[in-house]
Amino acid sequence: FQAAIEGKWEIKLTPVKYVPHSWFGDLHGQNSQRGWPADANLDCLGGKMHSPGLYSDQQLESERLVAEREGYDIDIVKADMTQPLPFADESFDMIIQPVANCYVEKVKPIWKECYRVLKKGGVLLVGLDNGINYLFDSEDEKYVVNSLPFNPLKNPDQMQQLEKDDFGVQFSHTLEEQIGGQLEAGFTLTNLYEDTNGEGRLHELNIPTFIATRSVK
Repeated sequence: FQAAIEGKWEIKLTPVKYVPHSWFGDLHGQNSQRGWPADANLDCLGGKMHSPGLYSDQQLESERLVAEREGYDIDIVKADMTQPLPFADESFDMIIQPVANCYVEKVKPIWKECYRVLKKGGVLLVGLDNGINYLFDSEDEKYVVNSLPFNPLKNPDQMQQLEKDDFGVQFSHTLEEQIGGQLEAGFTLTNLYEDTNGEGRLHELNIPTFIATRSVK
């Protein structure tokens, strides 16, 4: 937190690479201790570290305690990102979503809601799974054991795999859904990069399994 106050901060949307600072634009406000504009509103949607979509009550309480301890203001909202978001139109300057869409079956409605709650010129930063991980066995990543799409609600064998590995319920998505869905919602794609798992055989072979995108309303 102290480093962030001094302007030394990094954010990951995917396992390995940091988001370029240029993707955030000018975050320095004259009245801000934290390097954020005094009037900026940010929504952190559905990620493991920031999540009005997937957090438990205990995790949300931890967020509140840290904010109280460090002396910064934060609005914590527990909601379901597969449903209409509990925010007014054009409420946010930026939405940050680490890889989380893999936990929902349908992603296009999420992009439409993100577009609705962002202000004109607002930025959407998202980490996306490109589906390759779901093809391979989870132990050694040597064998193709699944076809796509990976949907455990429609394929009992895939649900059994997830239960065995304690991975929760996950879904693969096409680039048409992930990137095309953003464009369909009205966003303009301004940048992207690929990333790997950070460990395992696919990572060692430098096979990209994730994509980070920057889109603007």
